[in-house]
Amino acid sequence: MGWKLKKTVVLVGMMGAGKTAVGKALAARLHVPFLDSDAEIEKAAARSIPEIFARDGETFFRLKESQVIERLLDGNHGILSTGGGAWMSERNRDAISGRGVAVWLDADLPLLWQRVRHKDSRPLLRTPDPLGTLRDLFEARVPVYALADLRVKVKPRYTIDQTADQVVQALLTRPDVLEAA
Repeated sequence: MGWKLKKTVVLVGMMGAGKTAVGKALAARLHVPFLDSDAEIEKAAARSIPEIFARDGETFFRLKESQVIERLLDGNHGILSTGGGAWMSERNRDAISGRGVAVWLDADLPLLWQRVRHKDSRPLLRTPDPLGTLRDLFEARVPVYALADLRVKVKPRYTIDQTADQVVQALLTRPDVLEAA
């Protein structure tokens, strides 16, 4: 089956929700480009996200993140994975919902913890109590993620492809975003 993507699909949600993995599978399925805002920030800065946080701070990172997201939304329609905090910015929410569609990959806290607890690449979890930090972020962010245009529940038993299928089904409820061609 062919697809016609009319807007960029922006995946939002917590670290560990599967935005990158599901985004790549979704892009392959829809035959559109996959972009990752964190990877684009690293490319532009010639530094890793943890290095940017350490050297320039989170405020600087968030400004660059907004600039990159806006640039990517102006390009060809595709699938855009964002960092977990990107959707917290009203500027980003307005840009994403104005020029694309936000899909919240909604994963429960135990699943997120299972996925991120052994990763060293998460600057916000470099604390004495990473689970407590993750829980605090989760509780603060979930009400804001709920503002996304669409919500897809991430289930532990689902494969990446099954979750991508769920995203396609959600997108098909929005003919202004995706049509079967």
